[in-house]
Amino acid sequence: MLTVHHLNNSRSQRVLWLLEELKLQYEIKHYERDPETMLAPASLREVHPLGKSPVITDGALTVAESGAIVEYLVECYGNGRLIPAPDTLERLRYTYWLHYAEGSAMPPLLLKLVFDKIEKKAMPFFVRPIAQIITGHTKSEFIEPQIALHLDYLEAELGKTQWFAGDEFTAADIQMSFPLEIATVRGELNTSRPKLMDFLDRIHTRPAYQRSLERGGAYDFVS
Repeated sequence: MLTVHHLNNSRSQRVLWLLEELKLQYEIKHYERDPETMLAPASLREVHPLGKSPVITDGALTVAESGAIVEYLVECYGNGRLIPAPDTLERLRYTYWLHYAEGSAMPPLLLKLVFDKIEKKAMPFFVRPIAQIITGHTKSEFIEPQIALHLDYLEAELGKTQWFAGDEFTAADIQMSFPLEIATVRGELNTSRPKLMDFLDRIHTRPAYQRSLERGGAYDFVS
């Protein structure tokens, strides 16, 4: 039996969604973040040494990392679903977006989260002005322009095809959902990029997406 070690407010929501799209049987083991630190509990280290989520177990096998989990599930249980045919342009795009989501899209969004937290963190009054100057300059000169660059790129790409890999929905769209969800609350993604907002609207109405929320619990990207 497949087991998803599911951490609230995390990338593991995508795994639940994929399993629902594939209509596979699975179990969920829930883990809760520390409300103060927002870190995963130490018990996740019993599943994988890094103590991160997502991670799945399939019998004696343990698979971690979002992209690796998506590839494993689609290849082992997909029976050709949610993946373009081999040796096609769509398959190449599928592979690209599957890795782009974490390799390129997430780093500037994560940096923005870190620097936003630094700005809000309690600190001695004489340090705060310096910290605000450093964080503000870094965000305005590097982080925010990088996020805008990626969002403009993604908006243009969705102007070419209905979904990221082509005109058919694939697991690459599931993988790409997380950075775009994050960008709506941290990276200034709004109606100024209508194709990306339409993408989010379309995935939110998918029955499998809604079932994954019912099973995994609603999540809050603002935290």
